[in-house]
Amino acid sequence: MTTAQVGEERPPAGRRDAEASKAAIVRATRHLLARHAHADITLKAVAERAGVSPPLILKYFGNKDALFTSVMDFEADVDALLDAPLEELGRHMVRSVLAGQAERGADPILRIVFAPLHGEQGEILRANFRTQVSERLAARLPGADAGLRAELAVSAVVGLGVMYGIARGPQVRAADIDDVVERYAPAVQAQLNG
Repeated sequence: MTTAQVGEERPPAGRRDAEASKAAIVRATRHLLARHAHADITLKAVAERAGVSPPLILKYFGNKDALFTSVMDFEADVDALLDAPLEELGRHMVRSVLAGQAERGADPILRIVFAPLHGEQGEILRANFRTQVSERLAARLPGADAGLRAELAVSAVVGLGVMYGIARGPQVRAADIDDVVERYAPAVQAQLNG
């Protein structure tokens, strides 16, 4: 008997396809949210970009508002951003944002930059960002001014991400990522250390 016959722990093909479809829908929605106002994005546009049908989006997410609410959550993204010991966190955060831009053409944390485009949904995005990113980082930092230092550290990496991925600064984009990390991470780490 093979491991597949014994009961290998892989999800059924339909489940893998469903997970891939959901991931494609989320990626497509994030892409569109970074370029258009919430009110201007249709389920049809999301479906076309994701390579699925609009009814499939409704099946997985219920409605447009539920889809956008799920996309405006930063929990999973901040797990990756903050996944390092405190003494190495500045380097990790800088590398994470740059690698996301260089390898995937996007960094999920940078969605906050587009909050002004989204009206009421932008307020949800801002509130989620504050609690799920800035406040979560602050909880890891020592000192009475941890909240301020967390916001300054996050500001630094978001600003770098904007220069790299949105403004497309030619010097930053041409530089080796390791070089940028060496130059930039100490400023971020200084805020984290206090």
